[in-house]
Amino acid sequence: MNLRNIPSWLETEVRNRDTHCIYCGIKFNKILKKNTATWEHIINDGTIITKENIALCCFSCNASKGAKNLSIRLNSNYCKEKNITSENIALIAKQALIKPPTKI
Repeated sequence: MNLRNIPSWLETEVRNRDTHCIYCGIKFNKILKKNTATWEHIINDGTIITKENIALCCFSCNASKGAKNLSIRLNSNYCKEKNITSENIALIAKQALIKPPTKI
């Protein structure tokens, strides 16, 4: 398990799936901090550690989301400025809007 209690099999699966930020779509890199991949709980509940709730997003998007609910966050100034909408986020985030992940 990593520091976020994400099992190694899930970490590998998510890293293979999420090569770009699930919100703004930028490709991750380690040069610019704002473009660094960070762990994201799509539904802000650290106890929901499932492939439907764990994702990677860039440092900027993660910092701007904070503890906001995803549907509320999509109406934020940050998302409006970055043109982040429910139509152009990654499929994993779209699915969370339709059917929020729950604990197993």
